[in-house]
Amino acid sequence: MGSRRKLIVVSNRGPVTFSRSSDRGRRAHRGGGGLVTALRSLVELHDVTWIASAMSVEDRAVADEAGYEAIAETARDGSTYRLRLVAHDPSAYDWFYNVVANPTLWFLQHYLWDLARSPNLDRGLHRAWNEGYVTVNAGFADAVVSELEAEPEAVVLFHDYHLYLAPRFVRTRLPEASLAHFVHIPWPEPDLWRVLPEAIRRALHDGLLANDVVGFHTERWRRNFVRSCVDIVGAEGDPAEGTVEYDGRRISVNARPISVDPAEFDELAASAPVLEREAELVASRPEWLVLRVDRTDPSKNVVRGFRAFERFLKDHPELHGRVGMLALLDPSRQDIPEYAEYLAAIQRVAREVNDDFQRDGWTPIDLRIADDFHASVAAYKQYDVLLVNAIFDGLNLVAKEGPLVNERGGVLILSENAGAHEELAEWAISVNPFDLTGQAEAIYAALEMPLGERRVRLNAIRAHIREHDVSQWVEAQLTDVDAAVESARARP
Repeated sequence: MGSRRKLIVVSNRGPVTFSRSSDRGRRAHRGGGGLVTALRSLVELHDVTWIASAMSVEDRAVADEAGYEAIAETARDGSTYRLRLVAHDPSAYDWFYNVVANPTLWFLQHYLWDLARSPNLDRGLHRAWNEGYVTVNAGFADAVVSELEAEPEAVVLFHDYHLYLAPRFVRTRLPEASLAHFVHIPWPEPDLWRVLPEAIRRALHDGLLANDVVGFHTERWRRNFVRSCVDIVGAEGDPAEGTVEYDGRRISVNARPISVDPAEFDELAASAPVLEREAELVASRPEWLVLRVDRTDPSKNVVRGFRAFERFLKDHPELHGRVGMLALLDPSRQDIPEYAEYLAAIQRVAREVNDDFQRDGWTPIDLRIADDFHASVAAYKQYDVLLVNAIFDGLNLVAKEGPLVNERGGVLILSENAGAHEELAEWAISVNPFDLTGQAEAIYAALEMPLGERRVRLNAIRAHIREHDVSQWVEAQLTDVDAAVESARARP
């Protein structure tokens, strides 16, 4: 393990968000997602400043009280870190998040557009870009520069598609800064980027290429990025070596799949809230349980998953009443019309399947729409089949979380377009996310698989995750940055 480092982590969402109630005063709530898990490893080993958007009204109050400087926060394990909240103009943030980042970049990078019909890139997108995405990224860059001026040796770790421009803003003002950017979602093939106006697609690539290191979860996304840098901005790239030459600099492009903290899930699995929900599930579960845990995001492919389960039920009437699907779905981005429409489609299809097949107290699809992570962990312990059929996914942590705590020799069915497939395909049943028949057959194959083989596969996934945990991922980022900066300094 290396020596303690000064790190600046930059992401749209932070590790905590604040709220206030009349009787309990201000409260800090732990944020969700893989980055928060990664932070735990970071703050145990390094001196961390986390820069994030002020998301709530109380977040903005905290930022204002601090004079928009960093405040001290404490992680769950007692480690301390600094939190700097950036309060953006509300209109600019709305354009940034609800026009550019999600309906545009997210949809492009997950191959979600029906190009014969969408997108229609009008003046609204250009305004949202100039007055939203550019503005918010510049605000993040200002905060980073302020921190670097106080700690010039700190390494800056940018995260995800919200912040593609910020590295260039920082590099222009501080040419010697050590910058890395991890992209947690897929990077599509170069031609798809040509859907965007030329100035926008060039700026996105130029911004990322201001880093010393750009990271992805898979070789597949890494290769696509190198190729798109060549096609879009005329860089010199070597997909095999993982380097890009651009603007007089060499950028290292790496594949480093994120993971989870096994100790956290061991603790969660034995916790009182999880045990309580598990007891409720055991009391009502069918003989065989097919599970999916997702956000209600179109990229997660929930509707096709329900249709595949419908196909399975049509093909195997002998299993009616014995097999049920539990769908635990976290409502996602309901302010964006496409997401609200997709949630309605999920509910509609679940109702159609249940109306066709339910009988004698058996409901084929148990659909629960709520943010309840303890319920998800309880279901992880109890599934016989875990269905992850994403259209495209940068990684998909559900595919790692579920097997880690499962107690029934559960089988993972995994989309070949999920980033986790690159690591786990050997022990999962692979499916094409568009092939309903193939997914239905995979469900049946998983249920028919001998228990001994099920356990061998599950134990192999579990061993891989415990060996390649989130701490290893964090240290790999720092090793990559050190190697890239050292290489740059050695060049004439």
